Amino acid sequence: MKSTGALLALMVAALAPAAAQDTSTGSETVRRAIHVCNACHGDDGRAKDPGMPSLAGQMPQYLQRQLKDFRSQTRSEASNKAYMWGVSALLDDATIEGLAAYYAAQPPKAGKPAKGSSAKLVRAGRKIFDDGIEARGVKACSGCHGNDAEGDAGFPRLAGQSAVYLGNQLKLFRSTPLRQHGVLMKQETKRLDDAEIRAVVAYLQSK
Repeated sequence: MKSTGALLALMVAALAPAAAQDTSTGSETVRRAIHVCNACHGDDGRAKDPGMPSLAGQMPQYLQRQLKDFRSQTRSEASNKAYMWGVSALLDDATIEGLAAYYAAQPPKAGKPAKGSSAKLVRAGRKIFDDGIEARGVKACSGCHGNDAEGDAGFPRLAGQSAVYLGNQLKLFRSTPLRQHGVLMKQETKRLDDAEIRAVVAYLQSK
């Protein structure tokens, strides 16, 4: 991935002239923004970097909320906080809505087994996803994210996402205060140990 400074400069250069051309719908701005987003999130939002989320097929409401949270600096990331805060500050609501609609309409990335995962690990992850862990009060992930992890309205699609990315996110929920919409996830992740997280994310990448 290019450096944070270089990508921010590219985003500024891409969006500044477009905003002047079309302030009503932001359609040209959206096209230019997609080009920049794809640099990290992959062609049409299907990420190749396991540390980056795929955006293709994602719930549009969820994408809009996350971009607005980055813009208001109420969501952070350990690795790319400065970049996402800087990029989202350049996006108005119309551009955010356009980006969310575009990526939601793209065919999602196909699932595949996570490196080093076993069929046993995937089965264990599926059980947690489908049923939760009643003895410890862990809710079934499917209750919010859909029976096939396809997402639902403001709850994100998880199917096919990289196990590396998902594992990092689940661990961030435990420790990062800047996820204001993640109250439920903070509670759930506190009840999961690292082995259980590995199982869940292995299952989700395989979907």
